[in-house]
Amino acid sequence: MKATTTHRFRNGAFTLVELLVVISIIGVLAGMTVAGMGVVKKNRVLSVAKGELAQLQTALENYKAKYGVYPPGNQIPGTPTYAPALFNQLYYELSGTTLSGGNFTSLDGSSTISQPGANTAFGVGGFVNCSKGGGEDAASAKNFLLNLSSKQLERYATNNSVRTTMIITAVGGPDDNYFPLGAGSSGINPYRYVYPGTNNVGGYDLWVQLQYKNEKYLICNWNKAVLKNQNQYP
Repeated sequence: MKATTTHRFRNGAFTLVELLVVISIIGVLAGMTVAGMGVVKKNRVLSVAKGELAQLQTALENYKAKYGVYPPGNQIPGTPTYAPALFNQLYYELSGTTLSGGNFTSLDGSSTISQPGANTAFGVGGFVNCSKGGGEDAASAKNFLLNLSSKQLERYATNNSVRTTMIITAVGGPDDNYFPLGAGSSGINPYRYVYPGTNNVGGYDLWVQLQYKNEKYLICNWNKAVLKNQNQYP
């Protein structure tokens, strides 16, 4: 008698175990994707900030080539070494100014500050890179910030309530909870400048601190590497 062979065919549906395995794999892949995107974003903002720092360093070297010295730092006396760096006159020195009617105006016409305001905010009576004099004694200022984007500039009131223009990083914190200038300063993260420098003796200190997912990254001109969780600066 011929034996019969029984063929069993699946109906194409997944078993519960198979579904759980697939869901687990999808979850793992999704987690890896999200984590990978976070690393990409962090690296992107760090790269942008490093590029901006290099841009400012070039401007500072061009400034020195013309004037023989780097721009002065904030001269307000009686404050901690790095506190004035939050509000510095770097924009006005690097952008160049003209003086008329007791007001300094940047060469691109975007910012004006009075002589008393400059003294209150920065402790200086004027700016080195300023057009002044006439005839043979005329000295023309120069704009060293021609390639700066609008996202790298911000009008903000100093602690003395004087509205000034600051050079900031275009990437902000990038953490919205990071307020280097205090409450209400979300996205306003200035490049800080001290001259003469403490870390660069004989030169200047230039830096910006970023906060990303509760971790801080210091980008500075005294170390080529990005310094993680360096908290000595506010």
